[in-house]
Amino acid sequence: MALLWMGATVAAAALQVGRNALQRGLMPRSGPWGATLVRFLFGLPFSLALAAIAVALSHDLHPRFGWDFWWPALAGAVSQVAATAALLMAMHRAGFAVGTALQLSSVPLAAILGLAVFGDTLSALGWAGVGLTTIGLAALAWPRGAASVAHPVAGVAFGIVSGLCFGFALNAFRHAGLGLEPHHPFFAAMASLTIVQAIQSAALTAYLAIWDRRALVAIFKGWRHSLGAGMFGGLASSGWFLALNLTTAAAVRSLGVIEMPIAALAGHRLFRERVTVTMALGVLAVTAGVAMTAGL
Repeated sequence: MALLWMGATVAAAALQVGRNALQRGLMPRSGPWGATLVRFLFGLPFSLALAAIAVALSHDLHPRFGWDFWWPALAGAVSQVAATAALLMAMHRAGFAVGTALQLSSVPLAAILGLAVFGDTLSALGWAGVGLTTIGLAALAWPRGAASVAHPVAGVAFGIVSGLCFGFALNAFRHAGLGLEPHHPFFAAMASLTIVQAIQSAALTAYLAIWDRRALVAIFKGWRHSLGAGMFGGLASSGWFLALNLTTAAAVRSLGVIEMPIAALAGHRLFRERVTVTMALGVLAVTAGVAMTAGL
């Protein structure tokens, strides 16, 4: 079981980097909300296919579409939409690799909020991870020497918002799957994913149809690019959802930091982003701090 959730997480992290890169390429034409819609709308056919496979492979299903499923599913759906848009803005303003690193701040920030709101505590090593991540974020706050970065401070703000929203969404989706069908994690993951993506697609499509029709037209005109982003997004989300139905969100988030070196390489190869020594040290500090905090 451990190998299954770990394999799903690693695959999801790699696919997510590809999806983020394709979505960033859509930003100039469709804006952040149009690029966000691509992830859900064009990923929905792939999620539907995976859900059909899950139904075919599962036996003795007893799904429960009650309050324990709907409230975390809907709350997670809204949080994930906000997180995706914020992440795209962070990558646009602070760079691809830096934006990816900043959204990993979700675990330490959640730890601080947990202490303040719920009285949750961490071990000494966990709080050391929080401190190390904070130092890393400070190093990333002004990535000097990166010519491709236009607004680093604004990018940091969007990255932290993205991290908070993603952290909440991960926990919400885990509880949604457990509330739907705790004995069949693959079915629960794929069914939850499909329902969540359908809701997100409908809501964002309606929003753009009313407020930004040009963005909606742009993503359909570039349907080949949109379909590629949707495919990567649908497959990445299926990996995240499956892992979340097999173990805790903290463990998944911890292993998910493997996307950092992949994102740094992609940012350099695809967008010609130059990673300075300060930025590299900041990324390493954030990665190590998240691993120390989430692994406990």
